[in-house]
Amino acid sequence: MTDWKHDGVRVIRGDQLDPNTAQTPGMTRAAAINAARVGAQKIWAGTVRIEPHAKTGAHHHGALESVIYVVSGKARMRWGNQLEYVAEAGPGDFIFVPPFVPHQEINASDNESLQCVLVRSDNEAVVVNLDIEPVEKPESVLWIDPIHKHPPNA
Repeated sequence: MTDWKHDGVRVIRGDQLDPNTAQTPGMTRAAAINAARVGAQKIWAGTVRIEPHAKTGAHHHGALESVIYVVSGKARMRWGNQLEYVAEAGPGDFIFVPPFVPHQEINASDNESLQCVLVRSDNEAVVVNLDIEPVEKPESVLWIDPIHKHPPNA
């Protein structure tokens, strides 16, 4: 019989996140949900904070899928073999990063920290930091999907 008191719902308080997780220069990650903390088998979740005008080093997360939810601030995402593509997201927006995609997070705000919630598709915090030469002027990419069509004058 399962002991739901000890093996059921877990609440991880915001002031109890674990900074002892894989890091990328330019950001601070903290784990909330993983195998070590709560016994998670299929997901990793935590937070990231990036100071104004800071940018991370280029990296990817191996075979994992990642979801980033912007809580506050303005995120500028660059991705590609030379970080040649760019798109922005603000509070309430979700960002999906497929497996093995080289990317970089940038805080596009002059005066506000970028704060996000991260969720990954495995309980391990896989981070592969990359040494790549970024292009100077990335190509802007509108986020378009089958529901949100390309604007007529963009």
